[in-house]
Amino acid sequence: MKFFVNFLSAFRITAAFAIIPTLMFQLPWTTFILFVLAAISDWFDGYLARKYNVCSKIGGVMDHIGDKLLVVNTMIMLATLMPSWLTIVPIIIMISRELYISGLREFLGTQKIEMPVPKARFSMGKIKTTLQMIAISALLLLFAVATLITPTSDSRLLMFAIYVLPAIGIYGLWLALVASVWSATQYTTTFIKHMKTLK
Repeated sequence: MKFFVNFLSAFRITAAFAIIPTLMFQLPWTTFILFVLAAISDWFDGYLARKYNVCSKIGGVMDHIGDKLLVVNTMIMLATLMPSWLTIVPIIIMISRELYISGLREFLGTQKIEMPVPKARFSMGKIKTTLQMIAISALLLLFAVATLITPTSDSRLLMFAIYVLPAIGIYGLWLALVASVWSATQYTTTFIKHMKTLK
């Protein structure tokens, strides 16, 4: 089971890079399916690791790397394909947040201090990731559905492509941004507490 759980994380890392050429070569359905499968694997490997108690340090590292690469790579590609401030602003801030948190972790690591996920009733980090994946999935599906639209397309398909998917994608990105900033403040608070112990 440990092998399968680590395989899912490795699959997510592979998918994070495979998504780049599928978007570049305009294979929207392949991109959408690949991203959704990778996103599902994120929940699935964590669930299996806890259920069968096969958590490991290498597995945790691979899981973390896979999540970040999948989301960041895809958001960067979306920003290039949808160059609007509505997408670029939240994407830049969320990527900056990831770099910021990584910097905090790296510094504490040099002091032999671990910075765990802040404990709260609701994990903003989990909510952020979920919102990101929903928003990204909606925007990728928008590109895919666009390939089905013709002059004789059903009006419901047009409404879905013109209004529903963009709304889910854009609003989802901005809600994920709020959760991202909130989560960053929790990490910052934890970091400051650790810093006080070093004085």
